[in-house]
Amino acid sequence: MQRLKKTVVLVGMMGAGKTAVGTALARDLAVPFCDSDDEIARAANRSIAEIFERDGEPFFRARETEVLGRLLHGAPCVLSTGGGAFLSAVNRDLIRDAGVSVWLRVDIDLLWLRVRHKTTRPLLRTANPQETLKALYAARMPSYAKADLTVDSDADLSVEAMAARVAFTLATRPDVMETD
Repeated sequence: MQRLKKTVVLVGMMGAGKTAVGTALARDLAVPFCDSDDEIARAANRSIAEIFERDGEPFFRARETEVLGRLLHGAPCVLSTGGGAFLSAVNRDLIRDAGVSVWLRVDIDLLWLRVRHKTTRPLLRTANPQETLKALYAARMPSYAKADLTVDSDADLSVEAMAARVAFTLATRPDVMETD
């Protein structure tokens, strides 16, 4: 049986499947699943959209770093982060020091198909959300490319198949997974 030795932090764009794949991966690895956005919203007693609207993105990003630090120093888990979390060098350092980052890489056309009807994405509340998504994608790719591991997604993969692909990739790292 495989055992997770450190927290797996899923990074990538909104719509990459971090929550869905993370939930399936955590189930497969028999570890807890955590979502940094959910933790922030619970602590603030407000939705992410409300936090952005009322307190602004800098306030949200500071809470995000606090939550990441706390979760990374707990028992190993699968941790889904918000799309902007890995842009911060501080967050990348926290993750590298205590966990392993996995970029769920998805092409822009598939991302748009996944997020175009969602109303819960504060950064896409613009006059042209598709162009906003493209701009975010282009700006964020260099940061995501700094992840420890990259796992590519495609439209034909089920959530379970993507989770299996991530688990297979993690198994290549003895510092992350050990076999009993």
